[in-house]
Amino acid sequence: MKKRQLGKSDLFVSEIGFGCMSLPTNQKDADKILQVALDHGINYFDTADLYNHGENEKIVGNALKSNREQVILATKVGNRMNNSGDGWSWDPSKKWITTAVHESLKRLQTDYIDVYQLHGGTMEDDTDEVIDTMESLKKEGVIRAYGISSIRPNVINRFLAKSNAVSVMMQYSLLDRRPEEWLPLLEEHQVSLLSRGTLAKGLLTAEGLIRANNTGEYLTYSKEELLKTNEQLHALDAPITALALHHVLERKTTGSMIIGASSTEQLIETIEAYNTDVSEEVLLKAREITKQDMYTEHRA
Repeated sequence: MKKRQLGKSDLFVSEIGFGCMSLPTNQKDADKILQVALDHGINYFDTADLYNHGENEKIVGNALKSNREQVILATKVGNRMNNSGDGWSWDPSKKWITTAVHESLKRLQTDYIDVYQLHGGTMEDDTDEVIDTMESLKKEGVIRAYGISSIRPNVINRFLAKSNAVSVMMQYSLLDRRPEEWLPLLEEHQVSLLSRGTLAKGLLTAEGLIRANNTGEYLTYSKEELLKTNEQLHALDAPITALALHHVLERKTTGSMIIGASSTEQLIETIEAYNTDVSEEVLLKAREITKQDMYTEHRA
């Protein structure tokens, strides 16, 4: 699998990254899926301290500890679980980030995290403190690089203007093209896009028509629009999943597409789609079929 440089860092990530949130909670089952990912050249694995109350990090750490030097581990911080464990609050303070990173290190069974991401963000955050904390963790060798996971353009803009971030994780797909307006900003700062939701909750897979019929509305697509768009995409001269993946990969700002899988079969289907050639002509038609929406909130 091809790799791309992540921002200005010395990290090179596989074009498909594995989104660990959808892993089974059984260690043995998770091990099988992650081994298939490794066997196919995936080296980027993304989790978060929030996923399953930290249990996801433990599963990932157990599965990848014997391959630690060959993989790039990414996790996230900022959502602080309350004492009862039934909810969380937003806490991007230096005190919490510094505490949380060491808890993540224990769960992941590692001495360092390759990419540490702020898991959200608001305009009320003390961005200077967040960045200073991340830079301090870098100097200590606790993390190698940092980024942000957010769909708020104003938060992203401010964060990139002040930081040495290497990545921005955003929901981006053929059915959610809102980030396209902001990709030049990422390019300007030499920051990579980590796309999530690339398959749009399965709407951009072979089962997309069934899912579209059951989903109803999706973003600004009415149910009728969603079905029509899906039918048109299916009619193009390329498998719809391959279309979805190559649409994102064609963006030069893309570092990795974070794709989840709850079974080896799902993962192999995605890898096969990745290995399927799609012409520029077909990609252009796919873009003509879909909407180029823009974010309406969090712009200033």
